[in-house]
Amino acid sequence: MKQKPLRFRPDGGLTIMQVSDPQDLHFVRRAMIQMLDAAYDLIRPDLVVFTGDNILGNHLNDARFGNRRAVFDKEETFRRMRRALAYLLDPLDRRGIPFAFVYGNHDDMNAISKERQATIYERYPGLRGLNRSDPRVDIDTFNLPIYGSDGKKIVFNLWMLDSAGHDDDGENAYTCVSEPTVRWYVETSERLKRQNGGRPVPSLMFQHIPVPEITGLLEETEAADPTAVAHGEKFYRLNPHLARGTLGEYPHPCAENFGQFEAVVGQGDVLAMVFGHDHRNNFAGRLRGVDLIQTSCASFRCYGGRLRGVRVFELDEKQPDRYRTYCLAYDELMGRGLRARLRFFWDADEMEKKKAAALKAGAALLAAGAAAAAALLLRRKR
Repeated sequence: MKQKPLRFRPDGGLTIMQVSDPQDLHFVRRAMIQMLDAAYDLIRPDLVVFTGDNILGNHLNDARFGNRRAVFDKEETFRRMRRALAYLLDPLDRRGIPFAFVYGNHDDMNAISKERQATIYERYPGLRGLNRSDPRVDIDTFNLPIYGSDGKKIVFNLWMLDSAGHDDDGENAYTCVSEPTVRWYVETSERLKRQNGGRPVPSLMFQHIPVPEITGLLEETEAADPTAVAHGEKFYRLNPHLARGTLGEYPHPCAENFGQFEAVVGQGDVLAMVFGHDHRNNFAGRLRGVDLIQTSCASFRCYGGRLRGVRVFELDEKQPDRYRTYCLAYDELMGRGLRARLRFFWDADEMEKKKAAALKAGAALLAAGAAAAAALLLRRKR
């Protein structure tokens, strides 16, 4: 299926919505789907970018309750995967919203290869990008040029890079942007520059796992600091001179470093590198002229917090070397009414203990009420 090129709107704008870590299963938690539906209708994005862990691959074969494995057949695993992704992609298909994606560390933990998973995404006409032609890099490593509103010239570019995965048996995990991928980026960046009269094409770069340099946005602090997070025996916070936002956990960057950040600085085309992976982090900072951005998770079937939501990027064709970004959390999208609060409480993983306690208390109240009613009935019979 031939993909329609991306271009700026007639008014010169372009809106990208990032959804990170929407990881869920074939029986989805509705809070995330309702939240994303609200975001699509409010933001009306021109493109949605899924930045990995698009499904919870390591639990795809589990029974509905508990972690007992219930599926041992790859074809049934694939059918479950297709249903899980349908919850994510059908709402975009109904609205006619294009999307692109990269994989994360959870997507292929079920021994279904990235290449076969891609056939599910390819069934949707809204898919943009995917690498089926260059064997040097992974299937989720590619670039998406964005043309001007007249469709004649590339004005902006999106880099989509693989940064995590497993072998065909779902084992031997890696978290890195490989050396061939870094070389591919430099070569493609140079080609785009030549096509642009020797000037770098302004870009955003999306991947799941952050670059190791992201820890350069932090500074050591005291345990008593209310913004501190622990790492080993030390405590850290965002350096207020370099970054703003929420540091909910110490970043877990790529385990190996093949010079990606140095290459980005050298090429001078990437305005911001955008990551997911660490579910409680939601911040943006700048190092050596490049913005480093981490976005909190969307999923409710994982650890997270009140910052669950989406990130928005707004571009202007007349000023392609600038962008605006902001986040919308669950409460901003769904409101703080009773129904929305109950849905969050019921679906969020971190509420499991409170939910169990509430159910236990409710059962105790029901039992006490039943006992009182029975006693009253006996007294009346006497």
